[in-house]
Amino acid sequence: FVWWTRLATAARVPRAAVACPSLPAALLLLLLAAASLTRAAGALRVRQAFSSPSETNNFAVDATSRRVYVGAVNALYQLSGALAPEAEQRTGPVSDSALCHAPQLPHAPCEHARALADNHNKLLALDGAQGVLVACGSVHQGFCELRSLENVTRVAVSFPPQDAAVFPSMLNVAANHANASTAGLVFRVRGGHRVSARLLVAATYTGAGSDFFPRNLSREDLRFENTPEIAIRALDASDPTRLFTYDINPSEDNVLKIKQEAKARNKLSFVRAFAENTYAYVAMNRAKESEPNSVLARICLDAEVPSKTAEARKLTESYVQMGLQCGAGGNVYGRLVSVFAAEPYLFAVFARAGSRRTALCAFRFADVEKRIHEARRNCSSGPNGDVRVLDSVIQGSGAECEAKGLQPEQLNCGAAHLQHPLALQKPLRATPLYEAPGLSSVAVEDVHNHTVVFLGTSNGWLRKLSLLGNFSVANQWSLRLAAGESVHHVMTFDPNDRNYLYLMTTHHIFRVQVAVCDQYTSCSDCLSASDAYCGWCTLESRCSIQEECSTGGVARSWISIREGPQQCPSMTFTPAELSRTNVGILVDGSVPDLDGLDLECDYGVGIATVATVHLDDGTAKIQTCPLPPASKRPEIPFGKDHIVVPVAIKVNGTSVVSGNFIIYDCERTGEIHRKTACTSCLSTKWRCYWDQQQNSCVSDKDKAQGLVLEVSIVNLNTSQSRLFHTFMFMLQLRVEVYSCSGGDSDCSQCWGREQQEHLCAWCENSCRPRDQCQPIRAHCPDPTVRPLSGPLRGGTLLTVQGRNLGRKAEDVEVYIGDVPCNLVPESYTVSVEFKSEKREKSKGKTHCALSSTLQDPRLDNLIPKEGPIAGGTRLTIMGTSLEAGSAVKVKVNGTQDCGIDKIQSPNLLECPSPAASQSQQVTAQFYLNGILFRGESHASTGLDLEEEEGTHAGLFLFEYVEDPQFYTASKEKLIKHHPGEPLLLVINKGPSQLDLTEEEYSVMIGSDLCDITFNNEQMIYCTINRTLSSRTGELPVTVRVGNFHKQIAVVQMGGSELAIIVTVAVCCVLLLLCTVALVVYCTKSRRAERYWQKTLLQMEEMESQIREEIRKGFAELQTDMTDLTKELNRSQGIPFLEYKQFVTRTFFPKMCSDYERSLVQPVYENDPQGPRALPETHPLLQDWQPSNTARPNMEEGITLFSTLLNNKHFLITFVHALEQQKDFAVRDRCNLASLLTIALHGKLEYYTSIMKELLVDLIDASASKNPKLMLRRTESVVEKMLTNWMSICMYSYLKETVGEPFFLLLCAIKQQINKGSIDAITGKARYTLNEEWLLRENIEAKPLNINVSFQGFGMDSVSVRVMNTDTICQVKEKILEAFYKNLPFSQWPREEDVDLEWFPGGGCSSRILQDLDNTSVMEDGRKKLNTVFHYKVCVSAAINSGLLSNCTFLCTAKDLDTEKYVHLVPLHDELAETKKSHRHSHRKKVLPEIYLTRLLSTKGTLQKFLDDLFQAILSIPLERPPLAVKYFFDFLEEQADKRGITDPDTLHIWKTNSLPLRFWVNILKNPQFVFDIDKTDHMDACLSVIAQAFIDACSISDLQLGKDSPTNKLLYAKEIPEYKKRVQCYYKQIQEMAPLSEQEMNAHLAEESRKYRNEFNTNLALTEIYKYAKRYRTQVVNALDSNPTARRTQLQHKFEQVIALVEDNIYECCSEA
Repeated sequence: FVWWTRLATAARVPRAAVACPSLPAALLLLLLAAASLTRAAGALRVRQAFSSPSETNNFAVDATSRRVYVGAVNALYQLSGALAPEAEQRTGPVSDSALCHAPQLPHAPCEHARALADNHNKLLALDGAQGVLVACGSVHQGFCELRSLENVTRVAVSFPPQDAAVFPSMLNVAANHANASTAGLVFRVRGGHRVSARLLVAATYTGAGSDFFPRNLSREDLRFENTPEIAIRALDASDPTRLFTYDINPSEDNVLKIKQEAKARNKLSFVRAFAENTYAYVAMNRAKESEPNSVLARICLDAEVPSKTAEARKLTESYVQMGLQCGAGGNVYGRLVSVFAAEPYLFAVFARAGSRRTALCAFRFADVEKRIHEARRNCSSGPNGDVRVLDSVIQGSGAECEAKGLQPEQLNCGAAHLQHPLALQKPLRATPLYEAPGLSSVAVEDVHNHTVVFLGTSNGWLRKLSLLGNFSVANQWSLRLAAGESVHHVMTFDPNDRNYLYLMTTHHIFRVQVAVCDQYTSCSDCLSASDAYCGWCTLESRCSIQEECSTGGVARSWISIREGPQQCPSMTFTPAELSRTNVGILVDGSVPDLDGLDLECDYGVGIATVATVHLDDGTAKIQTCPLPPASKRPEIPFGKDHIVVPVAIKVNGTSVVSGNFIIYDCERTGEIHRKTACTSCLSTKWRCYWDQQQNSCVSDKDKAQGLVLEVSIVNLNTSQSRLFHTFMFMLQLRVEVYSCSGGDSDCSQCWGREQQEHLCAWCENSCRPRDQCQPIRAHCPDPTVRPLSGPLRGGTLLTVQGRNLGRKAEDVEVYIGDVPCNLVPESYTVSVEFKSEKREKSKGKTHCALSSTLQDPRLDNLIPKEGPIAGGTRLTIMGTSLEAGSAVKVKVNGTQDCGIDKIQSPNLLECPSPAASQSQQVTAQFYLNGILFRGESHASTGLDLEEEEGTHAGLFLFEYVEDPQFYTASKEKLIKHHPGEPLLLVINKGPSQLDLTEEEYSVMIGSDLCDITFNNEQMIYCTINRTLSSRTGELPVTVRVGNFHKQIAVVQMGGSELAIIVTVAVCCVLLLLCTVALVVYCTKSRRAERYWQKTLLQMEEMESQIREEIRKGFAELQTDMTDLTKELNRSQGIPFLEYKQFVTRTFFPKMCSDYERSLVQPVYENDPQGPRALPETHPLLQDWQPSNTARPNMEEGITLFSTLLNNKHFLITFVHALEQQKDFAVRDRCNLASLLTIALHGKLEYYTSIMKELLVDLIDASASKNPKLMLRRTESVVEKMLTNWMSICMYSYLKETVGEPFFLLLCAIKQQINKGSIDAITGKARYTLNEEWLLRENIEAKPLNINVSFQGFGMDSVSVRVMNTDTICQVKEKILEAFYKNLPFSQWPREEDVDLEWFPGGGCSSRILQDLDNTSVMEDGRKKLNTVFHYKVCVSAAINSGLLSNCTFLCTAKDLDTEKYVHLVPLHDELAETKKSHRHSHRKKVLPEIYLTRLLSTKGTLQKFLDDLFQAILSIPLERPPLAVKYFFDFLEEQADKRGITDPDTLHIWKTNSLPLRFWVNILKNPQFVFDIDKTDHMDACLSVIAQAFIDACSISDLQLGKDSPTNKLLYAKEIPEYKKRVQCYYKQIQEMAPLSEQEMNAHLAEESRKYRNEFNTNLALTEIYKYAKRYRTQVVNALDSNPTARRTQLQHKFEQVIALVEDNIYECCSEA
């Protein structure tokens, strides 16, 4: 006996079959995976777990120490690799406020209240090289700390260090809100020979305007400037002063910050930051309108060694972002959930907005790099539609794409001269690989060239997918981790053993074994499971991972799934059966080299033979095993004709391959089947022969004594074969006679006779011989089946009724598809009915003898969600296929049945809720066929993993709430009702959580059902319009809601006599009251009618007057603009004041200081050629000469004092010392500031530096309180210095750009005022902009043109336009203006010096015109001033004017006593009006408000001039840009950045207070500072209105105007919004101007100083400053002595020396020296 074995090597497996399996093979794997689902469920195993009492946030694994660090809410844990606790550090709760700076920031007080807040861990990153753990929390503005990796309870680096400069940007690292995202990673860069650590942090913006910013508390934003969206921060533990700074090199270029105005459109939520090769990637979601947008950003890392001259790469230069899109068309998943990098792919989980649907997609990194290369190349070629520069989004970005030179190496990371950062317009798209609900995380591993994907879910499951080469799912497994806890979006493999996976849920962290191979006991099961981790360890005969196979080093000793189940060692016997003869055995599969190993053939039961190995040609090996001796062979059991013998080949005692062969005995076959010996002999599976002579069955025909009978099979073709029986002689045959139609037969019984070899068939409803049936139909009629559908899990009891159902239970087999059903024997009725139970089967519908649909119901929703404790709430379950199965139940809380009334439809099921004992939340569960239905997993493969919970898992939450409370409207318990009358009850419903429909309420009154209607959710109307069933007694009022019944009142039926009496009495009383009311009404009506007639007449008169006034105002408005433009077209020069006069008037205004009033003395003198005023003289404009009484050393002392003032430390200390004195008033401060400006006018650059230093101190003081109040008033020296500085720097711009439109506006105001009547005493005029100066009377005035000649002026007569209501003094003013209009006002004569002589003509003598003379008339007790109309001066009258030698009458009418004199209207008061009667009044009485339309008329006339002025102020001419404004505004922005002030309103207020309100408003109110003109009180009132409009335009607050608002604000309310836009545009243009360097500004200031050199008497200014120094000598000396710098330079001694020199105390001077 020889056993031949062939060993095939793995080299025979075609390589293509491994790389890409054929389609049938793939389908086979899927079928095998589906069939082995139950066994594969154990492919994952939790090895260790750690539970956290608080919610977990982040975790990190250290590869060196094998420790695990967990960041949770208020705690930080240090665990071993096996998740055993080692250390715990509590991190919260702490006292904190999101509106306050971190307490680690020195000198940062907070005005907001702090409260205990939980500390959520936002970032946990390892730096093993430095041995530190970076832990960032949500409190203290996202503060980070460095802890030791050896012990997290110990702080590794103290930060911030003591006495070091700390900025908010160093502290505000992570997001400061529990729901705001933060992602980060640690990497290293090389600089020369030094390696530095860096921390890349991406944090969601939580400042003002975001959803995370506290509402209605503050507008101060601490996050905008200090926490950019993405930043690279220093992480060098050896330099704590630079920790977490992002101004590494170069300054401010390691941040990516979204502009303030773009933050609302670009809300970023970061998912993960990871490094791949030399790049860092940041995965994020961008909220774009309602649809999130997934984005992948790439940043280059300086990981290579740069050259010595190379500059570190900037973050924005290399920043590129592109969209990621999972899916296409209508199946797009838009929100990124989790990412995992596994070269060469990036795997990502996406979710669909508004649903639990999620999908897995994969993107190639090569495609990402290719798209970035193309984008940079396209952008460097010019504008392109595929890529754009984020100039409108990111701060510090370049302009649009433009053609530039591009080096090949710059395609990766860009360069400084290229446009950046970039965004690709088209997303990178991928097709979903796997779709399932609730995926929350992903991790991927490449195992033996197979991709294995691990997916966490939002309800605490871990899925493992094995993917084929085309990324289709070969198999999947699942593991329940923690019920209801979502898996964190980051999972990581154990860095020391990648067969383990670390993952985290809400309160747990797990170490999961990724493969459990020992559950498979055979090679075929092991390799068919499609688990890439598992393979067959041949020499150990077990399924294991390769690392656990001890003989893994031996070639072909471990078979992977790549080789497939076909490579499992297997035996083939030739022949498969033997009759105690030789047998050959062929072994196929992958078997290792067996040379030198102990081989044996084991036959079981201790029988074994030694095998030998022989070399053969080719790669095969031959093995020989002898059969054991006959005495040791197993015996054939009694009653059997064969025995199965197991065979196993063992290597070193371990079975490598096994199989079975059969040993048979033909003689036993004949002995066992004596009645059918011949046929049984010839029908065996093995070859036997029938010996005809011996009548026996033999296995060797050569040993037969007679003829033999054998079976021969001849293959006629590939599809048919015939059986030939060769009879060597005649046999005696037994014949059976039968009748097909005999017996009570049906179709199944008829066809069942075929088993008896009866050739019968069923046709024409009877059983007949087959040759009589044409045609023959082999199928019997289908029986009826119920139910017609059932769940995939089986368990449905099918009832089959009909005929032809078999003769006994064993005869019946029922299959649903190819899955058999279990027949219930006791329910079988022969050929009539039986019941069978479905087994589990995959989804589908099959048609055979029985038709039934296999489908699981889907549960969508349960309504309502609440119900009363009493029960009875009608629960409605909605879904599909709810009728599936034979037994459908709904249980509440798993115990109480919710009896199903009926299944309304396959999509609707209703049942009433049972009662409960208390209010509680319970579960409503769906039971199908007595088993809790958990729904199906909506995975792409359709496998039921029993993971999904919630509304689709057969479980719904239902809450029992307190029973509703009902009571009548007035809470009465007894309601009386009279029979026969309609009954209406108002029932109030108390507060309840129940959301019941109207149909669920019912109200019973006794046994009568009430008709109910609802007014609202809390009020029920119960109406019964019919007769109640009971006419007497008491009827209970019962409210029913489900099972809840409550009696709320009783209706008492009674008589109606009392009601009738009461009704009649009430009617009588009402009738009496109505009669009285009618009489009173008639009397009142007659009185009101008479009063109405009188009032109507007055209103008609008033209406006519109003109509006339409005018509006049409209006509004036149409003509005034044209007339005014003609008047101003006359050529006249603009009387600008000289620079020195402008400075002195601006620095020393009369309204601020008596100093100016005492020093400025205009002196007039008479001249034969006309009046002339001496030029204005100011002591500061004259040469300084020490007085005769001055001390001899005074000049030297002043010079030394000037030197001290040019010392920055002295001057700043000097100013601060004076300002600290309580008696140093605001007037003194303004005076000192102006004197300092004059003294330092020659060194404006030094003056500017001093002003900036003082402003920094002022900003520091204001920032800690309320920064918006800074520069609002002029209360400090530096604020007045700023006013003077603006005046100096803006003078040229004022004169060259704004002067002309401003002067034209002034002329227009004057001309418009003079066009109407003006009261000389009160100053009120017909035309004005100020309501207080409006003449509210309808004065009839007519214009006159008179011819005036001026004696001694040298001009011919001039026609002057006057009004007939003008006083003589007003006529003189107009005459002087006509003659002297081209001269400055300071050179005009006064009206008092001019005399008017009128020549009436017609022989009449001339007449001197005066305001008051003996012809003046009296009116209402007052003397009226003479007017042109009084003298009856006619048109074109001739008047001669000239200067008087002596002034005998003061012509200033406004100085007259209003009680004695009157011009147009008297001064109105209460007493005068009561004394005056209607009979004496000659004026029409109208409403004074009618004349307010004249304000609009004046405004419309002046509007063009005002618009031109504002346009000149708020525009930037290209040829003369305001450099000082740009310089100062940049200074303010710089100071705000340094202090973390990000509120744009604060910066707007600072700019407005420093320029428009500090300079322009001052100029608008005081034109005499700029021009040599006369500013009257009336013009000042009009300019105040214009200045107020300008102030409102610069304000950021909206005007809240109403009918009670002052007219000065209402007048320009319509134009203010447009002016606001101009102001904002002006500020934006200033901001967009090119930055001005210090050198450029100093050059500009030096030019201004040079231009006006020697204009001022600086020594006099120094002398005045010295007076202050002397007054506060002690305080200044103490301040200098307390200043270390001043003390070191002995400034206090020099100051004392100045005092000694000026005061001529030479001894003190010497001693101090």
